[in-house]
Amino acid sequence: MKNRLDIASFIARHVTKRDKSLLYYDLIANDPLLRSRIEGRSVLVIGGAGSIGSSFIKALLRYEPARLYVIDSNENGLTELTRDLRSTAGLRIPEDYLTYPVHFSDPVFEKIWRREGPFEIVANFAAHKHVRSEKDHYAIEAMLENNVLRAKELLDILLSAPPERFFCVSTDKAANPANVMGAGKKLMEDMLLAYAGRLPVTTARFANVAFSNGSLLDGFLLRLAKKQPLSAPKDIRRYFVSPAEAGELCLLACMLGEPGNIFFPKLEESELTTFTDIAKALLHELGYKIDYCTSEQDAREKAERYLPDAGYYPVWFFDSDTSGEKPFEEFYTPGEPLLLDRFQALGVIPARASYSLTEIEAHLSRLRLLFRQPDTTDKAAIVRLLQEIVPTFQHLETGLNLDRKM
Repeated sequence: MKNRLDIASFIARHVTKRDKSLLYYDLIANDPLLRSRIEGRSVLVIGGAGSIGSSFIKALLRYEPARLYVIDSNENGLTELTRDLRSTAGLRIPEDYLTYPVHFSDPVFEKIWRREGPFEIVANFAAHKHVRSEKDHYAIEAMLENNVLRAKELLDILLSAPPERFFCVSTDKAANPANVMGAGKKLMEDMLLAYAGRLPVTTARFANVAFSNGSLLDGFLLRLAKKQPLSAPKDIRRYFVSPAEAGELCLLACMLGEPGNIFFPKLEESELTTFTDIAKALLHELGYKIDYCTSEQDAREKAERYLPDAGYYPVWFFDSDTSGEKPFEEFYTPGEPLLLDRFQALGVIPARASYSLTEIEAHLSRLRLLFRQPDTTDKAAIVRLLQEIVPTFQHLETGLNLDRKM
């Protein structure tokens, strides 16, 4: 890279365009209550090595929990989490801090839960998060297994010793879902609401997390490091929050919500931005002029020919044509009730269960039955079943997926 890049500063100036956290005033107003509910408690974070989970942990540690256990299937991610936490000024890491590279559906996880508990606060961030993960029925089955079926198993494990607070992350894509990932998360929300009478569960829909692991913006940094062209859809607008804001949002939802509450950020349509605008700002920040290419091949050839020494950087901006892409984001649907006065920067959708626990069990049984028929199951069959279970799911199939894109 030509110039040194301060990611946090870049996000504030060019992505969120906020000079302080979106949740700044809500955190100040609720500081005593947050401290009373976290200080001295035992905390279990599932999926804590990811971008949102690790940001949640950093927000949580300000309030001095007594114990912190972190579960994640990414062993390298857990190693980096620990190095990051112990290298960050101002964080008080509990003496009883342990990380375990296991999946929450593994038998060893249940042993940890039963032998090392009780845990008063539990937060689950383990999820497939990409629309990319629905290219065919194999990928879709794996995604729904993780985001819905195994999440149900986790809920049943927690019932053996219910925590004081339980949070499970959702997505803005659950509002009027256009892709299978969003439909699966909407089904997960319905499942959480069905359990809300037995577990103090809350969730949150929120915007894209700028430069989170695996995101397109994170991909920009990797492409730059590898001297490869940048590529992005030019017709997709998204809301963004910083990684720190994502962790703070989830912390507020976890600690201050009522059972069944769905939280979302109160963002204005004027705050929507495009990936191409961010790419252009990033290259300008690094001192490059932009070379607009006519195709992926053109972009690759130019990167091979003149990077990294030229003053121009090749980009390929295109119109989106993959299945399940929404051109805009929304956090709630017209039929959902809203509470907008409790927090300055957050809205809340109060609990309103669409299905009973018995009905959820029946829906999940239909999914499991479909997955047990490998010779007849295809993507279309799964989509049809989800459309029956999630009536707001409107899927547009183009036959193209993101693995075809640079």
